[in-house]
This record gives sequence, C-alpha cells and structure tokens, in this order.
Amino acid sequence: MNIPSLKDVVNADEWQTRIDLAACYRLVAMYGWSDLVFTHISARVPGPEHHFLINPYGLMFDEITASSLVKVDQQCNKVIDSPFPVNPAGFVIHSAVHQARADAQCVIHTHTRAGVAVSAQKCGVLPISQQSTFVLASLAYHGYEGVAFRDDEKPRLQADLGQATFMVLRNHGLLVASRSIPDAFLSMYTFEAACQIQLAAQAGGELIEVDPRIVQGVGEAMRVQTGGMGGAFAWPALMRKLDKLDPGYAA
Repeated sequence: MNIPSLKDVVNADEWQTRIDLAACYRLVAMYGWSDLVFTHISARVPGPEHHFLINPYGLMFDEITASSLVKVDQQCNKVIDSPFPVNPAGFVIHSAVHQARADAQCVIHTHTRAGVAVSAQKCGVLPISQQSTFVLASLAYHGYEGVAFRDDEKPRLQADLGQATFMVLRNHGLLVASRSIPDAFLSMYTFEAACQIQLAAQAGGELIEVDPRIVQGVGEAMRVQTGGMGGAFAWPALMRKLDKLDPGYAA
C-alpha cells in the first residue's frame, strides 16, 4: 500500500500520538490479541476538539502505520481525508468511552479466546492470581446487547463503565480505558494474562482465592512496581522490541 505520510501535515503532538498508537496496534498483533480486522484501539488527539484516531477498517493490525490511522470527530466524520472506512461498531464503543471519560486518552478492545471465555462465565474475573488483583481493583461489566452499532447502547455502556479502567463486555470481550497509550497496553496485558491464568487454573484442582484486603491495597502495589510510572515504565522496552522486529509502524 502506498499511503502518503502525514508527518508534515499534522502537528508534532498528533504525530507522536499516531506513532504510539500504530506501535500499540503492532504490539497487539505481536502478542496475538488481534481478531483479523475486527477489533479496535483508539487514542484521543491532543487538543480541545475531542477528535480521536482509530484503525482503518480492513487493515490487519500488523499493517497499520502512523499515517494510515483515521482521524474522526464524535460524529464519525473524517477530519483528514482517508481512503479507508471506520467500522461502525468500533466507533460506537470507542466514541462512547471518549465522550464520557475525558481522562481516557486510549481505549483498547479485544476479542481474544481467553477474554471472550471469561466474559461468558457468570463468575467473571476471579481473585485467583496477582494479575487478577490489579484488574479487580478497577473492574466493570457491561451486558451483551448484540453487535454494538446502535447509538442507544452508548448511555448504558457509559454508565456501566463509570470510572473503571477495566471492563468485561459480557459474551463479547475485554476493554480498557487508560490515561495514555502505554498505560492502556500494560492494562490490557495484565487483563489478558488474568483471563488466561483463570482458564488454566479452572482446568486443574480447587482454586485458592486472594484475600479481599490484598485487592483493596493493590493500587499502591502497582505504583511501587512501576516506580509510579505506570505503563510508561515498560513502554521504552516494548518500543525497542518493536523496532527490532517490526519497525514499519512509524511511517
């Protein structure tokens, strides 16, 4: 594909957001969380306009570049012309979160096998691993209403999410809403790991649950673990990994 570079078209802050978001798409593909072309990661563009970037519908995640990302407003109008469409279902979910949560700079939604499997379990996420304690400290649930292309679902999704970082979309998958792209990636990494561990543990013997008091104090534990940096602590290492294995994202 011959996609013209937008590096000299957008300002420096937007270009950096585009690079980080394209890198996030490539990392999601690398870690096996993509679902062909059918899930989404969005990031708010710096500035007062409340525009956000989302994937060009039809491209695999390992094809996405900084310049191919589609910039849209809250009504799904393209702000910069693009030959690619935007998935209506992806727009409904992500625009709902960005509309309700000014703090949510990045939203990741996945349909992984482990995530969908746990979303279909009545018990939801169980407190049986260190990873799950981080999730349970800020977890919400949203009931399945079919493919999410109807605007009337937005208020219910927004109400269910509240101020949570993690959300289980019942019978559908996982969602994280975070203050930055690095934070969102680390949150989804932890969320996905918690679900994979849960399914593996359920295949064995009796489960041991974590003391609820530990879950209550997990926010401070996470801050200590990352030196107060959150996802930014791991992001430089992830970028070095990506630059070695799949550097085309920055075009």
